[in-house]
Amino acid sequence: MRRKVRNTQNDDMGNKIIKYATIGVVILTIIVIGLLVYSQNLTNEVKEGALSKENIANLVNRANENSTAKEGTEEASTKIGKSVEEVQNETKNQIETNISSQNNATTTNTNNTTNTSNVTNTSKSTNSTSSNKILTTSVEQPQKTETTEEPKSQELSFIKPVEGEIIKGYAKENLVFSNTLQEWTVHTGIDIKAEKTTVVKAAEEGTVKSIKNDPRYGLTVVVEHNNGFQTVYANLLTSEFVVEGEKIKKEQSIGTVGNTSAFESSDEVHLHFEILKDNLQVDPSIYLK
Repeated sequence: MRRKVRNTQNDDMGNKIIKYATIGVVILTIIVIGLLVYSQNLTNEVKEGALSKENIANLVNRANENSTAKEGTEEASTKIGKSVEEVQNETKNQIETNISSQNNATTTNTNNTTNTSNVTNTSKSTNSTSSNKILTTSVEQPQKTETTEEPKSQELSFIKPVEGEIIKGYAKENLVFSNTLQEWTVHTGIDIKAEKTTVVKAAEEGTVKSIKNDPRYGLTVVVEHNNGFQTVYANLLTSEFVVEGEKIKKEQSIGTVGNTSAFESSDEVHLHFEILKDNLQVDPSIYLK
């Protein structure tokens, strides 16, 4: 009996739960349906409101366009009316200005002709007076011409620094054989044969430019002369008779012949002599007298 009572109670409880569950589901479905209907109504109202706003904006724009069109037509009509009157006034003004400009042009032309005639008359009178003045001055005061002669450049005449035979000549274009170097080379001066310690004299007056020990030509003295000339005395033994910057005279002693040239040590004892014109070597035999 107890088992039957318990079973009936359990069945009642199950039925109650099913009832409550079905009731809850129905209530939820009703709520969901109500929400959907409400949201649909809201969207329709929003659309209707937007459409009404667009209609209002279109109406406002149409009204503004109509007003501007009316104003434009009014302004155009007033402008056309004014332009007709202005054209008439402008034509009158142009006719008057043309007449006045023609009158001014004629007056200026007459003034210019009178001025030019006056100018020509005055120029003729001034020319006549100036020509008279020139004639009187030429008659009364003859022009004096003074001729100033330019100073002639001092002519140079070079002498041989030492007396002796020229054993090697100038060869700047044609090569000569060097016994010391054992090859064919150029020779920018002349070699004058002389005994060692022979006194070397200045070929022309000038100023001692330098005294140096050249690595090729040994002890060397350079003298500057007028007209861009220079003389070179190389292969010297001594240069005790002059100092740098000293002004020397023609045939003044410069030094003594030696054998200090490294490039010509195998040759006979001699003086290596060069002449330069504007810093270029020239043939000394052309200038020696």
